[in-house]
Order: sequence, then C-alpha cells, then structure tokens
Amino acid sequence: MPLVLLLLCSVVTFFVLYAPQPLLVLFSSHFNVSPAQSGSLMSLTMLPLAIAPIVYGLFLAKRNVLLVLKMTMVGLAISCLLFVHVDSFYLLQWLRFIQGLLLPAALTSMTGFIGMRYQGTALQKNMSLYIGSTILGGYLGRVLSASFASMLDWQSFYYVIAVLLVLLSCLIKPSNHQAQIKAANSPKDYLRPLKNRALISLYLAVFCMFFCFAGLMNFLPFILQDTFAITDPKDVGLVYTGYLVGAALSVASPWIVKKCPSASVFIFWIFILYVMTLTVMQFPSFWLFITAFTLFCMAMFMIHTTAAGFANHLSQAPSTVTNGAYVSFYYSGGALGSFLPGFAFEHFGTHGFLLTLTFVCLLGTWCITLVKEKTDNVQSL
Repeated sequence: MPLVLLLLCSVVTFFVLYAPQPLLVLFSSHFNVSPAQSGSLMSLTMLPLAIAPIVYGLFLAKRNVLLVLKMTMVGLAISCLLFVHVDSFYLLQWLRFIQGLLLPAALTSMTGFIGMRYQGTALQKNMSLYIGSTILGGYLGRVLSASFASMLDWQSFYYVIAVLLVLLSCLIKPSNHQAQIKAANSPKDYLRPLKNRALISLYLAVFCMFFCFAGLMNFLPFILQDTFAITDPKDVGLVYTGYLVGAALSVASPWIVKKCPSASVFIFWIFILYVMTLTVMQFPSFWLFITAFTLFCMAMFMIHTTAAGFANHLSQAPSTVTNGAYVSFYYSGGALGSFLPGFAFEHFGTHGFLLTLTFVCLLGTWCITLVKEKTDNVQSL
C-alpha cells in the first residue's frame, strides 16, 4: 500500500472525527439541546479512543491491518450516510459513539502498518508525515464542514465524506502474506508504565493539556456567538485557521528543546504560555482573541510533540505499552474536555468557561513541576 494512499485515508478519517465541531451551535439550535449536550457529539466519539490502545492493540495483533482498515472505512461511510438521515439527537449521539468505536480501528491500523513496514529513520519520518496528515485532516474537516453548511447545508459534507471513504477503501489492497503487529500479551501490560511516578505525572499533564484543547475547540462556536456575535458557520470555520497556523509554528519545538536544560523545563514554560493565552482570551477584542487562540494551538502542539517523545525517554516499558498509555490519557482528557466545560459555559458564560480551562491548565503545569522534580532527583544521584 503506497504511503500517499494511507495518508489520504488518515486525512478523510479525521474528517469524520471533527466535522461536527464547528456545527455544534447549529445542532444545539436545530435539536433544541443545551451546549453541553451538543458537545457530547464530540465526547462520545473520543471516549472509545481512550480505551483503544488496549482493546484494538490486542485485536489487531493477529489480523491483517489493511483488511481491517478497508472494512472500517466502509463502516464509517455507512455511519456518515445514516448521520444525515436521523431526526433525533439521541440517535445522533448513538451514531457518534459507533463512529468512536470504528475510528480507533482505522487509526491503529494505519499506525500499525507504518510501524510494521518501516524501520529506523524511515519510521520516524513517515510517522511524522502521518501525524501531519492527522493535523491537516482535523483542520480541513472543521473548515470544509463549516463551509459546506454555509453554502449548501450541513448534510452535504457528510455525503462527500462517505464517497471519499468508499473510493479510498476500494484502493486498499490487503496482502495475503502481511506481517502482523507485535502487541502486548494482555491489558495488564499496558498498566506497567504507571509504576513510574514521573511518567504518570507526565501523562496527567497530557490529560490536562488535551482537556483544555478539546474544550476550547468544542465550544469555540459558542464563544464566538456569545462574545463576538459570529454565527455564520463559514466564519466560524475560518477562525479554526489558527489551529493550522499554530501547528505550523510548533515545528520549531525540537530546535527550542535543544536550547533548554531538559524537556521537562521546556514543557513547563510552554504550559505557562498555555495559561497566558487562556487569560488573554478573556479580553473582548476579536483580533486579540484570534492571536491568543493561535498561540494556544501552537502551545498545545509543542507540548504534545515533546511529551510524546519524552514519555518514551522516561519509560522502561516497551514502546507499544508506553505509547498506548499516552494515547489513553490523551483521549480521556479530550473526551471529558469536550463535554464537562459546557456546564461552566451554560452557568457562567465565556469567562467562567475560560477560567475553568485555566484551572485545569494550571493543574497540568503543577504535574509538570512534579515531573521536573523527579527527573532532576534521578539525574542528581
């Protein structure tokens, strides 16, 4: 399977994950539900991603990953077609949960195929390309969804996604003699890294990081409506451009890390920037908000890319175990962050919402100070 085809599969797969996000205000109004209930369309999809490293890692150990990817993309296409035809918000929630069960199979299959096919520097390069495709897919999924909703209707983009998923699935040719992914023998193996206190503190910081990021990205349409009277889905989608700009700026993080005493020091100061951006967003200036939002996205990607590598440095467990636990904490934060802050928004408005995220972000900063203390103590022995 050509890498380009796999990257295209990744981009379109992330369309499915993030397409509803800029439309949450529309869903809230159309189905007459609260912002928190509307946000559940994201949290219900992210929730299965929190347990995917255990369940799907074991499931794919003895199966052809390309065949699983092909079947999963067809399943996602069917779910997208069903999504546009239901007239009950309760059914929408169930479909999003089903998509959440399918998405980890696709993502694990893609990363597993890369890990199986490439080694050494080629593995690092192609995994970086895969991560870049997920960022691009997340951005385009939000912007195109909002644009289609503004120009046509929100259902139209889901038809496009379904067609793309089917076309790409037809191009996937599973090999009959494909090697299999090496996986942990049992779910208990995934808990082994938790014995490392520095590592668990880092995982908790990552949980807080993505809790805040998912929360802001999810309720951004409501903030723009509440504070700046921006309601057109196309304009909301364009605001998400800060996500892509922030991701592009974050490529400087490896160079900056080399200038810092340690990765934990770098992550600590980026968490401080994370807190500052949330503080600046409190001011009622649209351009100040956009600037802070862009820096917020940049900080998130800097923390994410650095923490993922740092976790492997801290852990004595196999890389599949270390990265599996990392992904679990990451998406657990996303699942809760895309739902719980909505209650703060409903009762206390934008300021209360941002203060809630700031508090969680400060908890993440404190967790990184624990990582720094523990790693410094080890280094001093």
